[in-house]
Amino acid sequence: MNRHRLAGIGAITVTSLLWGTTGTAATLAPGVGPLAVGSAALGIGGILQAVIAIPALRAALPAVRGNLRLIVLGAVAVMIYPLAFYSSMHFAGVAIGSVVSLASAPLASGLLEFLLEHKRLSRWWALAAGLGIIGSTLLCLSKMTDAAESAGQTVAGISLGLLAGATYATYSWAAHRLMNRGISRAASMGFVFGLGGTLLLPVLIVTGAPLLASTQAFSVAAYMAIIPMFLGYLLFGYGLTRVSASTATTITLTEPAIAAILAVLIVGERLTTLGWVGLAVIAGVLAILAIAPTNEVAGKTATSTQRIPAATR
Repeated sequence: MNRHRLAGIGAITVTSLLWGTTGTAATLAPGVGPLAVGSAALGIGGILQAVIAIPALRAALPAVRGNLRLIVLGAVAVMIYPLAFYSSMHFAGVAIGSVVSLASAPLASGLLEFLLEHKRLSRWWALAAGLGIIGSTLLCLSKMTDAAESAGQTVAGISLGLLAGATYATYSWAAHRLMNRGISRAASMGFVFGLGGTLLLPVLIVTGAPLLASTQAFSVAAYMAIIPMFLGYLLFGYGLTRVSASTATTITLTEPAIAAILAVLIVGERLTTLGWVGLAVIAGVLAILAIAPTNEVAGKTATSTQRIPAATR
């Protein structure tokens, strides 16, 4: 197996583990609303991405004009994603919100690549994505059978989760596309997440007062902005230079598994036997992705590292 691709899979796996802690972390600040949590986490984290990438951003400025629409598309998706994601968990619970958001992302990502880049997804990718979706659905059903919230809240949470999955796939695709066009990893992530984080600042200003009300709330926001968001997206950007966006979003199906486990152990949410079966199915996704090609270009199988210019690696 290609070592570059294996390193990318490893980086995105670690990212998904970090992201899996965000829902549980948010419950440790019960007086803070989901919009405040989301705008603080990815708003600050996104701006930090841009700050550390300033030299790369300056070097890539000549390429901005030709890629402005792509950068704006990714940034708007970055802005919407955390608001939808944390609201989904607020309405439907940590496990369901994470499961729906991440289970829908591979479908949206594959659709983007198929429609906009005319890439055919291999049978291996379809198998991995299908297993991930099945496992995530089992997790979701296990929670639905034990849900104490109203049906209306659950439906709202699932709908917001689908929106989160679509926007997550969109900014992943946009960042990966920028890298494919010869813009460095640091600059691609800096442009998309820096602008997206800036767009989140007005939401943070309007809703973020509770974050300053207690040391615990502030600590939760700081943790989420620096560890899962800032560090996580550094690793995510690294991974995107070595695997396709569709593969990346499929790997991060491990996030709802982590979120569900933490929800059971820390938050007190209950998981049935059906849910644990779902976790086992999701575990098989990584094994498939680690040994099999995932994308086909013009009828031939190709790894994403072959499609990315050497300058971005």
